[in-house]
Amino acid sequence: MDEPALSRLLDAAVTGADPLEVMPPVPGPPGWTAARRDAFLAFHRGRSLDPATAVERTWVVDVDGAAAGAARLERHGDAVEAGIWLSRDTRGRGIGREVTRLLLAEARTSGAARFTASTTPDNTGARSVLAALGATLTTEGDEIRADLRLG
Repeated sequence: MDEPALSRLLDAAVTGADPLEVMPPVPGPPGWTAARRDAFLAFHRGRSLDPATAVERTWVVDVDGAAAGAARLERHGDAVEAGIWLSRDTRGRGIGREVTRLLLAEARTSGAARFTASTTPDNTGARSVLAALGATLTTEGDEIRADLRLG
């Protein structure tokens, strides 16, 4: 990701996702306020663009030539944690499955021993994709954790 891609990603988030689906909570009224848009940009700059603070690699997911979401990998010791969000109009089309396979290939290339992810109990699509790839799913409170050995 770079600054132009980040701008495209913000547009995709604003038009196709709830802020709580794509970033940490920000105080204030609901919706994509100016403060929330600024926080979204700062969040991604800090986590993936600024070399001094980056903790993950983030890619923009393009569908039919337009930004439709993001995919990320964050290293944790011998594991990589994956995260994906897609705009509402692209969900349910197999895009998440393909992006997860690409992230899994990248995780293997990086030498990670484990691939992890988390989702919510109501995200049946993500749970199905992760289970089909062979991940062990466990429930921890209101979160489903996936763990897949890569070796």
